Amino acid sequence: MRDSLSPSTQSLSQQLYNEILDELDEELEQELDDQRLEDLALDADLPLPTSQDMDRKLYFRELLRLQTELIKLQDWVVHKKLKLVVLFEGRDAAGKGGAIKRITQRLNPRVCRVAALPAPSERERSQWYFQRYTSHLPAGGEIVLFDRSWYNRAGVEKVMGFCSNEEYEEFFRSVTEFEKMLVRSGIILIKYWFSITDDEQQRRFWMRIQDPLKQWKLSPMDLESRRRWEAYTKAKEVMLERSHTPEAPWWIVEAVDKKRARLNCIHHLLSQVPYAEVNRPLIELPPREYHPDYSRAPVAQEIFIPSVY
Repeated sequence: MRDSLSPSTQSLSQQLYNEILDELDEELEQELDDQRLEDLALDADLPLPTSQDMDRKLYFRELLRLQTELIKLQDWVVHKKLKLVVLFEGRDAAGKGGAIKRITQRLNPRVCRVAALPAPSERERSQWYFQRYTSHLPAGGEIVLFDRSWYNRAGVEKVMGFCSNEEYEEFFRSVTEFEKMLVRSGIILIKYWFSITDDEQQRRFWMRIQDPLKQWKLSPMDLESRRRWEAYTKAKEVMLERSHTPEAPWWIVEAVDKKRARLNCIHHLLSQVPYAEVNRPLIELPPREYHPDYSRAPVAQEIFIPSVY
């Protein structure tokens, strides 16, 4: 069939194929980065992964299939003016960021954005606790992924002593009502906790210490959280018990195996929002206008960057 194509059609097909490969390279780069970390771990005689990694071909095939469905979900959100909020919580190095990257990778950043708030400022600390989060909530036709959320108060702030017991208790008195208000307002709220084992977090921290490209991810707060593993466990258990409601339930993602965690999370996310494929209007590329008096102005060679590669 390919032989019957005209030269121009063959050229276009090859260009499309190359474009697809270029798109896949972005994901491949991230996967090769994961493999690089595993190699560093072996060189440093660090513990092996605590679960068997899944077949790479299967992973890529399923990831691309799920990302195609995410695009359909995105179109549906825009079409129906839905408001979708997804919270990602979990221990340091649990894989939240990797999952978020795979969700947003093919989506329109004008529709789907990530909210990753820094530590609150002096002014924000004097506000109503939820105030700095509400400005990041979506309008109709938008998706917001919170890379950590208002549950900081139930986790890091509690464990590290950044809030008083009164503030901690007030959080739990308020959070369920706050989330019920969000849901009543029409927001679809989904909450994920990425769960890893003690040994797996230790291994991932060791790998980051060995890797100059990832050492920046280890803050003093991260290292202290490692020391206080048990305190974080207790805080997590209380959080899940006191903020798991019919309106806004928690969903736990088993995240020791990164690839399976990403696929399972995306698959579940798609199941939480009923959607259908939106019919797109046929796109036709308009002919370019040509004017006989047009000529491109010369560009000085010294402003081009060197062609090193």
